[in-house]
Amino acid sequence: MWLILPQKISSKTQVVMVEFWAEGYEPSQQLAAILANVAAKFSDNLIHARVDCQKQQEIAGQFGVQNLPTVILVKEGQPIDGFAGVQTEEQIITTFEKHLPKPEDALYEQAVELVSAGDYQQAYTVLKQAHDMNAERADIKLLLADCQVELGQIKQAKALLETIGLVDQDILFKSILGKIELAEQAADSPEIKALQAALEASPDDLEIKVKLAVQLHQTTQVEEALELILSVLYKDLNFGDAKKLTLDMINALPDGDPLKSKYRRKVYSLLY
Repeated sequence: MWLILPQKISSKTQVVMVEFWAEGYEPSQQLAAILANVAAKFSDNLIHARVDCQKQQEIAGQFGVQNLPTVILVKEGQPIDGFAGVQTEEQIITTFEKHLPKPEDALYEQAVELVSAGDYQQAYTVLKQAHDMNAERADIKLLLADCQVELGQIKQAKALLETIGLVDQDILFKSILGKIELAEQAADSPEIKALQAALEASPDDLEIKVKLAVQLHQTTQVEEALELILSVLYKDLNFGDAKKLTLDMINALPDGDPLKSKYRRKVYSLLY
């Protein structure tokens, strides 16, 4: 049954904490201060509505309130949780927190929009933050793995997919596996095979190493490309375009990618 709140306390997007109280009733006064603190802590996502049961008996009846004080949590016009009597702030937060949006929720929604727009690099950065906040959420892990594949982080994506349980292996999961298979096939191109054979025959040829690193990077084998071109810089810091190519590869990595900071440190250790 849908419940209609007065316009001033109705909300389609936020959770409403409805406090039923009565003037001069000590338990109501005691709980009021606690609820005010809770509302302040969750002010971005929680609306605090107060119903004076002496003046607004119809609303109290609509909610079936029988004891005071009573607190009911409402979302989209329907009660979803609540309690009667005086509780501590910790008890109230424990009761209600599971119904309130979490910081990673907003990050995930932002990432979904970025992926829809094809901006996998920025989506990766946002999802990495969300994953750091909650490393157990399958939806965040799946979208992060999808971005990793698009950005050439095949090994990282495969490792992340291994943590996805059977119940969460949905259409997106299967789609990512398909992308990984295609990426691995592309990584075994004739051009790469030829360069690998040439390098095997001439292991000290820096030019071949640079060419192979470029090919590896183009087929999303980013870490392998960086390791190979960095080996060129270790031999000759000023060899051809190796330094510029290395920096370009590093700068192309999304913010938050561990490879970005790892290889920046390696390059800086050579430069300074």
